[in-house]
Amino acid sequence: MDPTELLLHPVRLRIIHALSGGRLRSAGELCDRMPDVPRTSVYRHLGLLTEGGMLEVGDERRVRGAVERSYRLRRDRPTISPDAGSAMTSDEHRRGFAAAMAVLIAEFNAYLDRADADPVADSVGYRQATLWLSPAELDAMLTGFRDIVAPLAANEPGPERSPYLMSPILFPGEAPPSPS
Repeated sequence: MDPTELLLHPVRLRIIHALSGGRLRSAGELCDRMPDVPRTSVYRHLGLLTEGGMLEVGDERRVRGAVERSYRLRRDRPTISPDAGSAMTSDEHRRGFAAAMAVLIAEFNAYLDRADADPVADSVGYRQATLWLSPAELDAMLTGFRDIVAPLAANEPGPERSPYLMSPILFPGEAPPSPS
């Protein structure tokens, strides 16, 4: 299956997110993380992601006579190439954005449903701002953002670290009408 098709589905995106950061999780753990998704759907999507080269079985163990598999993201997994992204239609971009937003909403709801959720103490933010940027300023901002985030994205889990989900969204807004 084409990486674009694999990734433009909310349940598959949630599974990929749940396995990010080098996490190894069993199908049961993934089902527990996504109680709103039928177990059969989680298993079906795990199969598709494994067949598509996104996931690999990282561990197998016997549990009550059955084999329980734990999955992880493959380091050499396919990605949506810049060429594939530029070849996407407007409707495919709409689908991708809707899938990403569905994942974001599901993850935020899961956070809020935790007994220890504290949006203020956890520095939760969901603001929107309009920036007026030239092409050069946009490029400088994106480069600076990548320079800050890339080293942090390589962090491994640790006793002093908590996972934070960051979802930057950037697109041009509508320009105001020209003064007549």
